[in-house]
Amino acid sequence: MEVIKGFETFSSFSSESILAIGNFDGIHLGHQKILQLLEEKAKKHSLPSLVLTFSPHPEKILGKKIIKMIQTLEQRVRGIKKFGIDAVLIVPFDEKFSSLTGQDFIQKIVVNILKAKVVIVGENFRFGKNREGDISLLRQSSSRFNFQVYSIPPVVKDGMVVSSSLIRSSLQEGKIEIANDLLGRRYEIEGSVIKGKSRGKALGFPTANIETENEIIPPGVFITTSWIDSKSFPSLTNVGNRPTFHKEETIIESFIINLNKNLYGEKIRVNFIKKIRNEMRFKTPEDLSQQIKKDLKKAKDYFSKVRA
Repeated sequence: MEVIKGFETFSSFSSESILAIGNFDGIHLGHQKILQLLEEKAKKHSLPSLVLTFSPHPEKILGKKIIKMIQTLEQRVRGIKKFGIDAVLIVPFDEKFSSLTGQDFIQKIVVNILKAKVVIVGENFRFGKNREGDISLLRQSSSRFNFQVYSIPPVVKDGMVVSSSLIRSSLQEGKIEIANDLLGRRYEIEGSVIKGKSRGKALGFPTANIETENEIIPPGVFITTSWIDSKSFPSLTNVGNRPTFHKEETIIESFIINLNKNLYGEKIRVNFIKKIRNEMRFKTPEDLSQQIKKDLKKAKDYFSKVRA
């Protein structure tokens, strides 16, 4: 898959294209429907499939509240690639771009630059200055500029409407099972193992302290799977501020089950499976150590049942 950053470097498609537009943060179940239809239409028309997405997220520029992303841009691109898409065009979203009217967005970008013959969006997709553009404007313009429009209605899972905002709030509240259901896979963070305070080692549970660019880290103690060198290991991951030791900074530390290795500097990916408990403050480090033993037993029991 070709990754194109900005219109200046967009010279790949001399032909027409089949286009999907959206933020695609999380590549959740709703996004997956869009990408599946994109690839289906691209094969039908024998034209290249193209995803137009934005970075940073428009809400980070225009919104009045802070928004945290479910994925890094690199994770988002990798997620799109899994659907067999030919190219992804990442548009730097800034004040200038946001000033485009809805009609200009369609004519100058969708039609003139991207030469779209089919446009696929989520039913609630909005675009253009003051979010004036919507699916109705796309449909009105389609006959004039000779392209087809397909809109994907919101996906409902277990009575919940799947959306990036619901996934974000679920993750921030530590509701990992809900987030995973809406994502259609396990939530993942990635980063590097850095040197910590060795408190886990002193307690008898040496952990990998993780530094990550992911913006949302679910709080609590979780059963996880950690990936190192393309190999997966069962693990127990704590996210919090170590209240037993009166610390305030948020840390991520994973105890890798059945792996005795110095991991400093290693790249690591952590998949969150199930929450065991909230982070707690214990009277003594010994009390914390006893609780970790209980947490670890739950994790080992989980993995023994999964493998059975």
